[in-house]
Amino acid sequence: METVQYDYKQILQRIVAEIKSSRIQVARKITSATMELYWNIGKELSAQHLSKGYGAQVVEMLASDLQKEFPGTTGFSSRNLWEMKRFYERYCGESRKLQQSVAVLPWGHNLLLMSKCKNPEEIYFYATKSTELGWTRDVLLNYIKADAFSTREEQPKLHNFKETLPECLQEQAEEMLKSRYNLEFLGITKPILELELERRLVDKIKTFLLEMGKGFSFIGNQYRLVLEDKEYFVDMLFFNRCTRSLIALELKIGSFQPEYVGKMNFYLNLLDRQVKMPDENPSIGIILCADRNNVEVEVALQGSTAPIGVSEYSYLIPQKQIKELINNELSGNKE
Repeated sequence: METVQYDYKQILQRIVAEIKSSRIQVARKITSATMELYWNIGKELSAQHLSKGYGAQVVEMLASDLQKEFPGTTGFSSRNLWEMKRFYERYCGESRKLQQSVAVLPWGHNLLLMSKCKNPEEIYFYATKSTELGWTRDVLLNYIKADAFSTREEQPKLHNFKETLPECLQEQAEEMLKSRYNLEFLGITKPILELELERRLVDKIKTFLLEMGKGFSFIGNQYRLVLEDKEYFVDMLFFNRCTRSLIALELKIGSFQPEYVGKMNFYLNLLDRQVKMPDENPSIGIILCADRNNVEVEVALQGSTAPIGVSEYSYLIPQKQIKELINNELSGNKE
């Protein structure tokens, strides 16, 4: 019965995913068309060399006439027309790559990036992440405030995907895995047990899915597996649409231990045998630890026959970032 229920859940999950994907594609086409329109309007206004002093009356007249010409259509206020001009002038001299990254973003996202970000590299980072991970404007603002661009991962990704996955899947699995996951949103300020960490992640699963990355769907926590009348429980089980595979996540509140790999290897073999659908790819494991020794992880993974990645997590703001926030606050008070 459990297998039948899982089969139905997978069918429903795929159909829901297709519907959502179709809606996203339609929304993106509308967004791209809108951004192209705003770009062209901004280009026209820029060509007239309008300034807020000299051109204020012209832009006010344009706004009024456009709203009469297209009643019920939002976006043609005088303020927004000035923003279109700024949008064009901000990016017209930038690389094609940067132009394309902002061309697919909603207008609210673009206004936020123009007002909050300083350099092209920073804008490109947030623009691509917003598109890849489906960030809302509020989520984007939170990541900008947390300075995700400056604190983006520099640690190597540790896994055995090249040895355990087909070549066609290796790159997708590599992109799916992060070297470090930021769990600051949990608000944890003191040591907790693994089950409490798991409970908090489940309580804030939507936020955690955003942190996990693109294509993740949550199946359940303490996912039950049975072999020879003995029960085993996977901390958290996901499905990833990009790799088309089950993702088993094991949470560890301490440092990485080599024996974690053997346990994960066992879970993945059970998932492939009992849960994986025939058209799905091999299950992938992520061991999420508070700390890891890179050499120790590499040696432990050498003997594993299943695809496993080992990542770190943090749920406190890094000391460097805390100091910067304090310094910024002090500077603001002086002014």
